[in-house]
Amino acid sequence: MEPKSKSQARRALLLGAAGASALSAQPKSSWSPKKQVAGGPIRSGNLLFLSGIGGWYPERRPQAGDIREQTADALTIMKESLAKAGSSLENVLKVQVSLVDPEKNWDAMNEVYNTFFLKDRPARSYFGTTGFRRPGQLLQIDCIAYVD
Repeated sequence: MEPKSKSQARRALLLGAAGASALSAQPKSSWSPKKQVAGGPIRSGNLLFLSGIGGWYPERRPQAGDIREQTADALTIMKESLAKAGSSLENVLKVQVSLVDPEKNWDAMNEVYNTFFLKDRPARSYFGTTGFRRPGQLLQIDCIAYVD
């Protein structure tokens, strides 16, 4: 059975590669992730890892804004970082969202999130948090993406 979309094909490729690499695993002492900085994200093989993208940076916008603004800002930064590393939002496989006051902020965050990931949405998890180092920041986003 053939994958139905480009995204499903990528996922099948990654799953196949993960299985093959598990079979040919080397002793722990000789293994290296061969990671390198790729314009912001960390790259290991065909995977990009972006972590800790905050919803608000005072140098980008003086006021913290609401959850909609912060979600849009964080996802815009993600999009720009992926592009610099040769990937895109279409290649995002997994997203993790840390969200202040999820009962209040979930619906609005999710509405904005869905405008960035229109189809073949990545796997996503989230957890609630009481806050971040920067008072006023309402979310933080991590992702794992594929790059050719």
